[in-house]
Amino acid sequence: MQAADRALASRLKAGGLLEIDEETFGTHFNRKPFLFRHNVSDHPLFKLTRLAELARTLPPGIVEYNAGKIPVSLPDWENTPYTGLSAEETVRRIEECGSWMVLKRAEAAPDCLQLLNEILDEIEPLSEPLEAGMREREGAVFVTSPGSVTPYHMDHEINFLLQMRGSKTVSVFSASDREVLSELELERHFSGPAIHRNMKFHDRYQERATVFELKAGYGLHIPTTDPHWIKNGDQVSISFSAAFKTRASLHRGAVYRLNSQMRKVGINPAPYGKGTLRDAVKYQASRVVGRAQQLLNIQTSES
Repeated sequence: MQAADRALASRLKAGGLLEIDEETFGTHFNRKPFLFRHNVSDHPLFKLTRLAELARTLPPGIVEYNAGKIPVSLPDWENTPYTGLSAEETVRRIEECGSWMVLKRAEAAPDCLQLLNEILDEIEPLSEPLEAGMREREGAVFVTSPGSVTPYHMDHEINFLLQMRGSKTVSVFSASDREVLSELELERHFSGPAIHRNMKFHDRYQERATVFELKAGYGLHIPTTDPHWIKNGDQVSISFSAAFKTRASLHRGAVYRLNSQMRKVGINPAPYGKGTLRDAVKYQASRVVGRAQQLLNIQTSES
């Protein structure tokens, strides 16, 4: 082994499920996407027979699936085409049915919860010094047919996406790039559960993307709200998302949510990140507003 290889190996988080360059983690975590390696591909959770069982037994509200041959830009998600198959049948016929599926909140299954915690327990010691307070751990399994597209979208969570089978091309855009992501889009994204993750994509955005070829045995870190879209390779793809939030990411979301509420009453709020004290005050105000809304909802339901 050459000296450069030994130096790299010494920086890897070895002996576990993940192999992460700690130097890269330190400079990129929740700021820029980066690739890493993992040793999870052979886990029995990702066999199609087990995934078909999960698709059949998980609550329908956390199983999302549709046709896979869809455009990159699909902001009107209500018009997403479907195949007419059941969730279980979609998994069993994934090689030829032209579908895209995500088993959201898959940690409802004990084997998925165990794997999620094992993965994030390895990440937490690295992330805590940088952004403390890991919260709301979530796992999701993606099962997609050859050539399927995941439209342009962003997610609340900080994501570590592990590729188990097949390959995909992932185009990631920076959440700080206002040419592709406006303050208004961020405010809408955090404004409530009725807002879908999909966004409008313009072809000119693509030149601003960082493009990753994600193969089995590799993973990709995607920071919170970094927009991205995905094109599956020519084989069935199975991947696992180990995601979470932190105190800082929750505070950021609360400020954007309050900014949206302020804008609705005619106030033009300062963007998040333009002042630490201002953002802290907004966060506390958002908590007061949230408690007031909860109290109002309780009183309304009781009347």
